[in-house]
Amino acid sequence: MDTTKLSKFYKKSHEEKISALFEAGVISDEERQTLLSNNLDLNLETGSNMIENHLGNYSLPLGVAMNFVIDGTNKVIPMAIEEPSVIAAASFAAKIISTGGGFSTDVPDRQVIGQVTLKHVGNMAEAREIVLNAKQAILDRANEAHPSIVKRGGGARDLTVRILEEPALPGFPAFLSVHLHIDTKEAMGANIINTMMEGIAPYIEELTGGTALLRILSNYATESLATSHCVIPAHALKTGKYTGEEVRDRIIEATQVATIDPYRAVTHNKGIMNGVDAVVAATGNDWRAVEASVHAYASRSGQYRSLTTWETNEQGDLTGSLTLPLPIGTVGGAISIHPAAQLSHTILGHPNVNELAGILASVGLAQNLAAVRALVTDGIQKGHMGLHARSLAISAGAKGEQVQQVADLLKQAPYMNLDSARSILRNLKYN
Repeated sequence: MDTTKLSKFYKKSHEEKISALFEAGVISDEERQTLLSNNLDLNLETGSNMIENHLGNYSLPLGVAMNFVIDGTNKVIPMAIEEPSVIAAASFAAKIISTGGGFSTDVPDRQVIGQVTLKHVGNMAEAREIVLNAKQAILDRANEAHPSIVKRGGGARDLTVRILEEPALPGFPAFLSVHLHIDTKEAMGANIINTMMEGIAPYIEELTGGTALLRILSNYATESLATSHCVIPAHALKTGKYTGEEVRDRIIEATQVATIDPYRAVTHNKGIMNGVDAVVAATGNDWRAVEASVHAYASRSGQYRSLTTWETNEQGDLTGSLTLPLPIGTVGGAISIHPAAQLSHTILGHPNVNELAGILASVGLAQNLAAVRALVTDGIQKGHMGLHARSLAISAGAKGEQVQQVADLLKQAPYMNLDSARSILRNLKYN
């Protein structure tokens, strides 16, 4: 990738941005023409086959974040999102992080969990041992239920058993939950796992004498963790009246607040997911599964806490890390049929599933740095509302050059709202 072609990307016109991506080697000429013709939407036939009662397509803006260096490689990050300032914030934070060498990621080989949950099991402890002793036979049956994933080098790898009880609720029934740990290769794996769980359920019923109540994957992806790290020289954090060391310390303190206060942690983590969800959506993955998994992971201690950690190292640098459970894939579902998802994978350089997980964690870490840095210095509204002004201008009816004119005047108005935007637009039309 020739990153010099992407310099001052945000200042370029729409056509210039697309041409810059082509000249930098990020997209092909065919993809350039697709973007120029605004032809990324689903056609009616595809949409009708994806969901029931299809009426049309609901579009999100697709943009790209810049300045990401992940594991030594320059990346342009596709993001599908309607919220102003998210892409700008990610690009800005990635630029700061690049002063310390960018992001480094740690993504162990992933596995996805499937569950068969049984009721009416007599002796729970005895049933647990019986299932564990039959581990290999259960794994073999699971793999026989979906031989194609085995041919691709994946399949059921391990088995664990949990007794589900709630002592705090007297009279509440207990259940036996059998977990299979499955390598789904590049697929997110929902259909693979559900097929396997349904395939092994009768045998587990026979072993335990219980009745299978649930046979389905778990979206709590604790065996699919991705971690991103960064080191930022303190001087790179300097802004306005704040020294880099002051900003560093304030970021650490703000994250400590999010670690002990769930009211702050929810908003803190929502900012992380602004970036993560945008890339998950752009790449055709299931952002509902990712959201559910991530927020459960944030509560793993028994209290909902910050997902990020910010600390000072011996050199006085700011160090950050973020670990996310990510039930994602690079094949199947919308990834294979949605033209925008296909383009997004091309922009990312067709990463494998582990690489994509590292990218998502890195985007989340950048998004968090941008948000917390803004919060503890100038405040979140300065940058956010500047971009929001353009949305208000469009809502008021501004078109073409009027959009920026109204937005600029809105920034100087006593109140930045739709009524002010309409008033400014009326004055422009009459003057």
